[in-house]
Amino acid sequence: MQLLLFAPSLHAQSAGQVEFSRGVGFAQTPGQGPRTLGKGLELREGDRLTTSDGGSAVIKLQDGTRMTVRPNSELVLQEYRFKESAPQDNSFLMQLVRGGFRAVTGTIAKSSPNAAKVQTNTATIGIRGTDFDARICTRDCAAEASRVTESARPNAVAASAKIVEVTGEVNAVDPAGQRRRVVAGGSIYPGDTVETSPNTQAVMAFRDESKITLGSQTRFRVDNFVFDQKNAGEGRFLVSLLRGSARALTGLIGKANTRNVGFSTPTATIGIRGTGFDVSFDELRGTQLWTWLGSIEVAQGLTALQVLQAGQGLFLPLSGPPQLITNQPSIEGKQPDQVNVDNKQLFSSDNSSDASEGLFVFVRDGHIELVSAKEIMHLGKNEAGSVGNDGTTSRPVNIPKFLDFDTVPLPDSKNPLLVSILGESGIGKVCK
Repeated sequence: MQLLLFAPSLHAQSAGQVEFSRGVGFAQTPGQGPRTLGKGLELREGDRLTTSDGGSAVIKLQDGTRMTVRPNSELVLQEYRFKESAPQDNSFLMQLVRGGFRAVTGTIAKSSPNAAKVQTNTATIGIRGTDFDARICTRDCAAEASRVTESARPNAVAASAKIVEVTGEVNAVDPAGQRRRVVAGGSIYPGDTVETSPNTQAVMAFRDESKITLGSQTRFRVDNFVFDQKNAGEGRFLVSLLRGSARALTGLIGKANTRNVGFSTPTATIGIRGTGFDVSFDELRGTQLWTWLGSIEVAQGLTALQVLQAGQGLFLPLSGPPQLITNQPSIEGKQPDQVNVDNKQLFSSDNSSDASEGLFVFVRDGHIELVSAKEIMHLGKNEAGSVGNDGTTSRPVNIPKFLDFDTVPLPDSKNPLLVSILGESGIGKVCK
C-alpha cells in the first residue's frame, strides 16, 4: 500500500518534464509523495513545484512553453490541457504562490487570448503569447536591487498605440513579416501593419492622444511614429490606409505641428489641420473622404486638389476627375471622439520603487494583462508593471533592477548551469 502513494495518478495528464535542475527542489502530485526535481522528471497536471534557497529548475511543457522556476519559489500546475488536434480546448492555469519564474510561452498562449493564465493572491496574469518574468516580492526583491551597481533603464512604452476596443479578430504584421494576434490592450509598434478580419472593428489609442477606428477587412500601417510628451511639435505621425476604412481624430502632434502628421492611401495624401475625418479605400473604386471636425488638405501625387472643411467630402476615383460629396457616407465603427480613453493608464509611469511589495512583471516580448480586483493594466514589449498587495496597479518610471538584472538563467539558455554560476559570481550581466 505504501508504494501506491508514490505511483503516478491515473487521471493526471502529463504536462511536460524537467530539463535542468540545480539545488533542492520537488514536484508533488496531490495525494502522493514528493518527487525530486531532476532532468527528465515527468511533470503532471496538478503538480506543486517548490525550490529551496539556491535551487532552480528549467521545465518544458508539451505545448512548447518553457519556464525557469526561481529559487525559493512555489507554483502549482493547476490545469493543463493540450491537444494539437483540438486547439480550441487547450488551457493552461498556473498558481504562483511565492517566488517567481521566467517564461517563454508556447502554443496554448498563442492560440487563444484567454487560454493561458497565472493566478496570484493579488492579481491574475493573462498571457497573450509572450516572453516574460513574474515575481512576488516581499523584502527580497529590494535586497537584490540594492546589490546591482548598474543604472536602471527607463520603463518607456515602445508602442505607438494600443488597441482599446475590439470586436472580431485583429492581427498585426511587423516589418519582418511576423504575424501576431492582437486583442484589447495589445500594442501596435512603428512599422506594424494592422489587419482586421470580416465583421471586425477596432479602436487604436495613440500615445499622443490620437484615436483611430478601423473597419472590417482593413489594412492599416503605422509608417512612422515619434512622440515626446515634452516636445510634441518635434513628433512624427505618418500612417497609411492600404485597404478598407478608418475614422481618425488627430492628437497632440497634430495640434503642435500639422506638417508632421500625414495620412495616405494608394491614391491620395491627406494633410491635417487639427482634424476628425473618415477615409476609405476600395481597390476597385478609389478613395473616399469626409471631414467632421476641423479641415484636411487632399493631394493626388504632387497636385493639391481640395481643402475640405467640416461637413465636406471628396471621392477620388481610380480614373476620372475628383467628385465632391455633400452627404456624409456611412462608414463602420464608432466616431473616435466618442470613445473614452485613459491615456495615463495606458502609457504613463509613476514613482513606485524597487522596495515596493506585490506582484511584478517584466515583458521581454508579447503582451501581458494584469487584472486585480481594482484595476487592469496592459504591458507590451520591454514594459514593466506591478500590482500592490492592495490591488493597485503601477507602471514604474524605471525597470526594477531585480528584474532587469536577474541572474537566474532564462528558460531558453543553452547552458543554464554556467549562466547560474557566472551570475552568482558577479561575472557578466544576465538580464535578457
